[in-house]
Amino acid sequence: MSTGKTTRRRLLTAGAVAVGSTLLTAPEAYADGYGSGALGPWENSSKAISTLTQIRPVLDTDGLFMFGDSISVQDGYSLAQRLHSRTGDVIAVHNWSGRPTAPAVDALAQWAQTYGLPGRVLMATGSNDIFTPPVFAAQVERVLDIVGPTRKVYWVNVQVARTGQTAAVQLADQRNSAWINLQLADAQRAHPNLRIVRWAEFLAAKPTRLTAYLRDGVHTTEPLGQDARNELIVQAIEAG
Repeated sequence: MSTGKTTRRRLLTAGAVAVGSTLLTAPEAYADGYGSGALGPWENSSKAISTLTQIRPVLDTDGLFMFGDSISVQDGYSLAQRLHSRTGDVIAVHNWSGRPTAPAVDALAQWAQTYGLPGRVLMATGSNDIFTPPVFAAQVERVLDIVGPTRKVYWVNVQVARTGQTAAVQLADQRNSAWINLQLADAQRAHPNLRIVRWAEFLAAKPTRLTAYLRDGVHTTEPLGQDARNELIVQAIEAG
């Protein structure tokens, strides 16, 4: 795995844009050196967490567990409908607005211990790690350690450039998004059971997509951006 210094050099030449979750607060005055500001309190933000009654059918049919942030809180129900109509799979979710990856992995570990895991896990988190990008790689490794080598992990990469912030902060958001995505790509090379859902590359493919598919530089527009992102996820799952 690349060192933090090597990864930071690489991100300066990374061309792909990357998405995020926007119950993120980034004051323009920052002292952490990464330029995106500081993550605000998220624990009281909106969330969508499946009940035991909803979790049991997922385990019985070997569906999917999903762990996400505010994009997933917004888009998760539509994703579940799309996935079920295409593959017959059911999904249980643990989505929490503004949440960075570390507590999302804590939730995965708790579910694994309490319920066990299905054969596939969907991670839609990382956007809220733009404030401290170097912490992300260790959390990816935690996920892969929890699920083991035989289960598949689908991970949606990120694109954050919050339009409500200054140009300097937007640039930092973009750079930090690329840094997160490079760490995810590094992990994929070491773990063949990790699949990347390339939302960042999809948005970067055409200049108009950033405004057409994102309403604030982070969250999807509805239905256009929501449908596009969910379709990429479903296609990745269909591909196995």
